[in-house]
Amino acid sequence: QVQLVESGGGLVQAGGSLRLSCAASARTLSSYDMAWFRQAPGKEREFVAAISRGGGRITSADSVKGRFSISRDNAKNTVYLLINSLKPEDTAVYYCAATDRILLGTPRTRDYDYWGQGTQVTVSS
Repeated sequence: QVQLVESGGGLVQAGGSLRLSCAASARTLSSYDMAWFRQAPGKEREFVAAISRGGGRITSADSVKGRFSISRDNAKNTVYLLINSLKPEDTAVYYCAATDRILLGTPRTRDYDYWGQGTQVTVSS
């Protein structure tokens, strides 16, 4: 089992940046593939970005490519999501997720076993 706690969300103006953090309680974070998802009110949870155990493989949703960057520091048991050029449509609760499974396709919600409580990102116009 692993517990995940997100932080770093807040209210920002369009065009601004945020760095979200996901602190994990795990003996070895490198045992898990990690990902970020987001969910806006009234919408389904959607994939944002994923990073492999060692950080060598990164997958991002088309909607955020070029603006969102995922990274990890296994020594600190932390995963990050750097969000640049924020848009109002980025407003959502952002969730950190982990899995110890080997993923063969594009990351999906059902692939992940562990989830944080989420952190709210609100982008004003």
